[in-house]
Amino acid sequence: MDRAEIDSTIRSIIEPFNKKGVVIADATTFAGDLEFDSLTVMDFVAEIEDALDIIISMNQQAEIENYGQLVDAVTRLQGE
Repeated sequence: MDRAEIDSTIRSIIEPFNKKGVVIADATTFAGDLEFDSLTVMDFVAEIEDALDIIISMNQQAEIENYGQLVDAVTRLQGE
């Protein structure tokens, strides 16, 4: 999958988690803009991992602050 396909997949996964209807852009932050708490993050990450058959380590999760960073990280993981 290329970055655009991964972006599209993650956008469909994030939809039910986006309770406030925030417009998703690369700079959209999970904590600030989307107001995800730790439980929501865990559920969201699990959905991505299941859909794309990858594992996002806790260390990687700690470094991801916005949507663009997430898409880039998943794109890298898909390439491994």
